Amino acid sequence: MYPATETIIPKYALDPEYTGANGTFMIKKAVGGINMIRSEFLLPHRKDYYFMVFVREGSSRHWIDMVPYTLKPDTFYFTVPHQVHLKEEAQPLIGMLIGFTEGFLALEGNGFLKQLPIIQNPHNGHELNLSPEDVTFLDSTLSRIHTEFSTKNNWQQGMLMAYMHVLLIHLSRLYTAQFNNSELVADRVILKKYLSKIEESYTELHEVAAYAELLNISAGHLSELVKQQSGKPAIAHIHERLILEAKRLLLHSEQSIKEIAFGLGFEDASYFNRFFKRITTRTPVEYRTAIREMYH
Repeated sequence: MYPATETIIPKYALDPEYTGANGTFMIKKAVGGINMIRSEFLLPHRKDYYFMVFVREGSSRHWIDMVPYTLKPDTFYFTVPHQVHLKEEAQPLIGMLIGFTEGFLALEGNGFLKQLPIIQNPHNGHELNLSPEDVTFLDSTLSRIHTEFSTKNNWQQGMLMAYMHVLLIHLSRLYTAQFNNSELVADRVILKKYLSKIEESYTELHEVAAYAELLNISAGHLSELVKQQSGKPAIAHIHERLILEAKRLLLHSEQSIKEIAFGLGFEDASYFNRFFKRITTRTPVEYRTAIREMYH
């Protein structure tokens, strides 16, 4: 039995030094030093929280999953839990860092923030280009959040949540404009439930019918709704999640192809090879070689 994929690449929680009592939220200023960078973040890792960085000055290179980003001034970067991060080297950064957990979002009660595009990230984006007006707005809003978090006033949780509504709604507007997701159906309840179930079970369940059973809906009806709400066949979402995790492990782990295949729920490594090549046009070995050459 091979270990779960998330135990191969280490996963880190928010640093309690910066989160305060409840451990679900942190915001801190980056003021140009490099001593604040945890050494383990220079190796492939996952974060179990949402992590956002407003870069005022900085030019270091980072990888999110298989995509390299060279930081640009006056740009906003964001990630969601469990993606694979890698910082190539510790370099000075000026800006603001903010992190929060699923637990923080759950404090809101009605689930509104969890449904925003910047949190859902349907286009798997990580970078938002900003106008001068956006830079001014984010600088002001994040400074207010930082002050509120640091001063420990009465009703602090309510004020932080109010500011986070403002911040995340503004970022979601920028996300929608930049990634042009207007074609997505507004009411995507079934799709969201389906994707959530895939995230929970993709290493065990590879068929649409299995997820339909979990959702108490027929496989045919689920396929129809998912195609209507996403523009893609239901099976494509399962395959995309498997391929994403396979690519993460091929780049960031030293597991053999057989170990990766079994860890993702494939009983036959040769079938996994054929599956991977059919989706990506490369074998796993070819992909690993090419992506590592690009990285180095």
